[in-house]
Amino acid sequence: MAVPYSYDLRTKVMGAIDDGMGKTEASRLFKISRNTIDLWLKKRKETGDYRAKEGYQKGYNPKIADAG
Repeated sequence: MAVPYSYDLRTKVMGAIDDGMGKTEASRLFKISRNTIDLWLKKRKETGDYRAKEGYQKGYNPKIADAG
């Protein structure tokens, strides 16, 4: 399963973008897709932050139902 990018990397990328670096240049420098940068910028615009989602369940429900 894919692991989200660290908040540290996200902060570096967003700082570079805010300092005037282009999205394409940042995507090449940090070796991430330009679409990822666009998604982070969109998330920051909507929520004010660009952290990865946390606390969501991954995989199937681990509970075993009783056959009562």
